[in-house]
Amino acid sequence: MAPSQEQRTFAAPAGYIAIPATFTGGRRSHHCLYVKEHKVRDDLDTTRPQNRTLFVINVPPYCTEACLSRLFAPYCLVESVELQEKPGPSGKDHTAESRYFDLKVPKGFKVAYVVLTNPSDIRRIKSLQIETPVLLSGEGRPVKTGIRKWIEDYEASLTDTESLQAEIDAFMKVHDKRVAEEEEKAEEEEGVPDDEGWVKVTRKGRRPGLARTEVKNLRLMEREKRKRAQKELLNFYGWQHRESKREHLADLRKKFEEDKQKIALMRAHRKFRPF
Repeated sequence: MAPSQEQRTFAAPAGYIAIPATFTGGRRSHHCLYVKEHKVRDDLDTTRPQNRTLFVINVPPYCTEACLSRLFAPYCLVESVELQEKPGPSGKDHTAESRYFDLKVPKGFKVAYVVLTNPSDIRRIKSLQIETPVLLSGEGRPVKTGIRKWIEDYEASLTDTESLQAEIDAFMKVHDKRVAEEEEKAEEEEGVPDDEGWVKVTRKGRRPGLARTEVKNLRLMEREKRKRAQKELLNFYGWQHRESKREHLADLRKKFEEDKQKIALMRAHRKFRPF
């Protein structure tokens, strides 16, 4: 006899608890998210404090940070949620400097780090026994998928040229300022010995080299070719002997074709002179 809805349990890997979730109401199928307490040996990440952070795996692609916040809201107070493609260091320290470039959006199945407000909520999550799948998308909180998601991504991909130009101008302004500061610092340090007595020598103040012309480049190439020819041992290897034979035959064929053209040209210009 099959277990009733009240007696239904969901299997989970060792050390995890299963939280069943369904996309919309009225569906028989569900998806399980597996949760455990996030513990690391070195407590160096301030964004994921010990005793207040949950590690969630098997997060479906359509599940957003807002979805996870709503999923845990009935059981605990959520402080922050971070989604990543795979487990690893937090990416929150990297502040996004651009709205159009260097955007790291995880795709496919993800992992999540959920920071709770109260440490006591960790024990409450560990003792959870959810028998009915949690609803992720509803009328008041829809999650866009399919064609609606594609339309939203396409509209987000359209670039506002004015804001993009403003962002580029701001970036170049900061870049020019940084370059000017580096040049000013290099001028101050030029000629001043360091702690070990070494003096940094820069290219500033040197006479700029003249650009090479095409004729000069050809001369240099010919000179390098003659130098290499003098150093090489001709016909030392078997393949060199075969190559020289091929080149000699190619030169003979070329000369033969040129001679044929000359003879044909002479015959075309020949005139009959009886006297």
